[in-house]
Amino acid sequence: MSAMAADMLAAYYGRGEDSSKLFESLEISRAKSYRKYLNQYDVIKVNMQEFFSTTASMDEMLWILQARIIADLKRAYPDYVDGSHLVFVMQDIFAFTKHPFVVLIDEWDCFFREYQQDKEAQKKYLDFLRAWLKDKDYIALAYMTGILPIKKYGSHSALNMFTEYSMTEPGDLAEYFGFSENEVRALCEDYKMSFEETKAWYDGYRMVTHTEDGDRCYSMYSPKSVVEAMLRHKFGTYWNQTETYEALKVYIQMDMDGLKNAVIRMMAREGVPINTGTFSNDMTTFATKDDVLTLLVHLGYLTYDGALGTVTIPNKEVSQEYVNAVSTMEWQEVIHSLEASRKLLESLWDMDGKAVAEGIDLAHNEISILQYNDENALSCTINLAFYFAREYYTVIRELPSGKGFADICFIPRKLHMDKPAVVIELKWNQTTSGVIAQIKDKHYVDALKDYRGNLLLAGINYNKKTKKHTCVIEKMHKEN
Repeated sequence: MSAMAADMLAAYYGRGEDSSKLFESLEISRAKSYRKYLNQYDVIKVNMQEFFSTTASMDEMLWILQARIIADLKRAYPDYVDGSHLVFVMQDIFAFTKHPFVVLIDEWDCFFREYQQDKEAQKKYLDFLRAWLKDKDYIALAYMTGILPIKKYGSHSALNMFTEYSMTEPGDLAEYFGFSENEVRALCEDYKMSFEETKAWYDGYRMVTHTEDGDRCYSMYSPKSVVEAMLRHKFGTYWNQTETYEALKVYIQMDMDGLKNAVIRMMAREGVPINTGTFSNDMTTFATKDDVLTLLVHLGYLTYDGALGTVTIPNKEVSQEYVNAVSTMEWQEVIHSLEASRKLLESLWDMDGKAVAEGIDLAHNEISILQYNDENALSCTINLAFYFAREYYTVIRELPSGKGFADICFIPRKLHMDKPAVVIELKWNQTTSGVIAQIKDKHYVDALKDYRGNLLLAGINYNKKTKKHTCVIEKMHKEN
């Protein structure tokens, strides 16, 4: 998608030809400044991955990069190009033509991702970019795309002339980081695909723009995954073919205090508070678990809610990568819980309260890292124990007023309406008697107000003294 954005900008700014027909039906054509900048600049477009892949060192890459750009400039301006230093060449051209350049750099951070330990080469690369682009009259716009924010050295950035827009700080570009919900809904109609399933698989990236009128929240979808699903008419994991679960595995099993606990909680659909401010914008410098989690946000394995300051796993597609990673690690307790979740869900459908209670006991005992100290911890265990429910349901957690319970709702998606909806009420050091009546008194909670069909009401209590769960289940049919 970043390459497509660079191509679009090149077409808009480039002086080579009239590109107005490409944009006349788009929203940009209605902007007041549209004609002012259209086809007004010489554009230099660079894909850093191409140069990086064909060279053996940073020195060689920078030499070839400058030589190729100068060669292109000499073809365009044969009378003005004399020399082999890119900065001086561009200064000379601008002195004669008075036409500033737009420089577009795609995958600017590829070197940081591939050679994570070569600090000297990284600094040399940043110094080159600064010398080429910073405070130069010949630069009208420099636009760089990549995964990582700009690397910090010491107390400041080597490229502090850029305004950065990232997965943690999207600014006023938040709504353009992926496909919007309306765009995905339209694609689903065109390709006759279920929007509800598309949302479960590929939604979940929450982007926030902070304004003087309050926060604006956008729900972003992974463009590559949505396009692949539409063209193939099949929901599956497509985004993660660009990264493998092995990459995720490296980071989530790092020896960081609290990291494993945070990952388990997120797999159970919990949000985890983090501080993104200490991240060094590279893939090797980690002081705390928050630095690791911040990197996972930039890699797309987590989404960051700027309004709440929390991270979560965005959707079903990415959740599968966590399952794949954990299945090859030494987290046996989590693996067992995930494997048992299918059987636990079947016990719930069979209304086998004893089996459900025993299954949750097992999950709680195995995942000892989740110590019960409040209803949220109980809810986390239930969510992880019923992990497989996401195959069929939209899982919604509600937090009613009052102390001692939290509700979890399983609402079947349209493709799985043969499954019953489920309301689970959690109790802490109480009894299950009367739990079903209390669920009914709450009118099934707001999440089920429009649901019609079979409904299971389940009350689950944890007795702190016996360290056992009990469960009662009742079936009914909801008409209105």
